[in-house]
Amino acid sequence: MRVALIHDHLTQYGGAERVLEAFQAIWPEAPTYTLKYDPIAMGSTFQHKVIRTSFLEKLPLARLGFRWLLPLMPMATESYNLSEFDVVISNSSAFSKGVITAPHALHICYCHTPTRYLWSDSGSYVEELRVPRIVKSLLPLALHKLRTWDQLAANRVDKFVANSETVQRRIQKYYRRDSQVIYPPVDIEKFSISNEPKTYYLTGGRLVAYKRFDIVVDAFTKIGKPLKIFGTGPEEAELKRCAGKNIEFVGRVSDEERARLFANAIAFINPQEEDFGITPVESMAAGRPVIAYRRGGALETVVDGLSGVLFDEQSWEELADTVLHFDEQQFDPQKIRAHAEQFSTKIFRKKIYDLVQGLWRDHEQSTLGSV
Repeated sequence: MRVALIHDHLTQYGGAERVLEAFQAIWPEAPTYTLKYDPIAMGSTFQHKVIRTSFLEKLPLARLGFRWLLPLMPMATESYNLSEFDVVISNSSAFSKGVITAPHALHICYCHTPTRYLWSDSGSYVEELRVPRIVKSLLPLALHKLRTWDQLAANRVDKFVANSETVQRRIQKYYRRDSQVIYPPVDIEKFSISNEPKTYYLTGGRLVAYKRFDIVVDAFTKIGKPLKIFGTGPEEAELKRCAGKNIEFVGRVSDEERARLFANAIAFINPQEEDFGITPVESMAAGRPVIAYRRGGALETVVDGLSGVLFDEQSWEELADTVLHFDEQQFDPQKIRAHAEQFSTKIFRKKIYDLVQGLWRDHEQSTLGSV
């Protein structure tokens, strides 16, 4: 069984890249096809893997920024020559599901979400994009054409795997396809329970607008409780401008520092609606409860009263009220950790491997039966 892995683009490290690492661990000989690979941004993570990139990297426009090549990404995705492979596994939140495979091949898509800026977040994407006005006026037409291609691309997939029930519902709504849920891998082993005194709340990740760190900064500035924020991003300067002296921005941190931050926090704040949300599970792996917005993946990972609490309105007022009434003594770190273990990398690898083997076996039998 010859396997190929398809990834949207390797330009920043996040949840999708963790999934790719898990795929590469299961099938170490499989090459990875991607639109663009930035070895500096990715560090040593993928330096010993076979990475095959598209023609987009060679275009002069790529120097201006990868997003300027958006209209060409479908064509670039379709340009991969995958004729030698029996099983193609696309790791997709955008274009990679649109690859063209051999007639005999099985295509499995691990879907993080139907492309956000084409479907669930299309309105806010255009509004928040910082581009010249003339470009913004042309975007709806471009997105319309991309949306049509994205729908057709979804039809090329033989089997969809969703990273959460939230995404499973989106796949059904936008693509009219059934899917199976397998939660993404979390490096549970990197985190442990600490007996150190808990003196601060914690939040963090990519500091982008949709993650709503603004309401966390506003809430904690108002109530004065200590807060640490890890990560960087385009909203960092504005968040710092609005933050009170009780809020500390620690920037990009090492894995070791990240684990320490989680272990010694009173609780982790998750203000956004995520497709799945790895950081809340990391907090639980360290035995610390989560205060999360009651939407998206948090509904599947945070058990109210066992591993954290949920708040209903995405506002600083609601969050502040929740924090003021929060009692960390109600939570058992050992039970929180035990709950998090169901999302481990080991369990993910086994479920994915078993699924692919079973689907390939059935695919072979059906192919032979039709001859």
